[in-house]
Amino acid sequence: MPRSRSAAGRVRAPRARGLDRHGRGLRSSVTGPHLPMLRGRIDVFEEAVADTAEYLRGLWPELDQVSFEIAGIPRAVSGPAVDRWTVLPRENRIILYRLPIERMSKLHVNDETHLRMLVEGCVLRAVGELLGRDPWDLAPDRFRHP
Repeated sequence: MPRSRSAAGRVRAPRARGLDRHGRGLRSSVTGPHLPMLRGRIDVFEEAVADTAEYLRGLWPELDQVSFEIAGIPRAVSGPAVDRWTVLPRENRIILYRLPIERMSKLHVNDETHLRMLVEGCVLRAVGELLGRDPWDLAPDRFRHP
């Protein structure tokens, strides 16, 4: 004869406060209270864009009114090529697409320094497109090595 189970027959132990259903405590942050927060890929990308934009604004006063924005991916993809940035001169906007820049570029060394140089190059090319200048002419001293 099969046994029937009823909800009234089950007894649950009361949970202690601050514990999850497995009896463990709530999770703490990964870094702990005494260590700095971890920096992710998005943070590194945003910092590289902001630093390069500020550097270029110091050299070119016409960039003071330009808005540098970051998006994940473009809204529309036309053909096999994916845009890495969009320049909107009438609106004084440059939109950089983080995922195509990070994932479609083949870096020979995948570390923070090389990613930062890649992002700086994309910002320079986008600004060059906006101003109608060669990107290498925008910041000649930045890439001059002794």
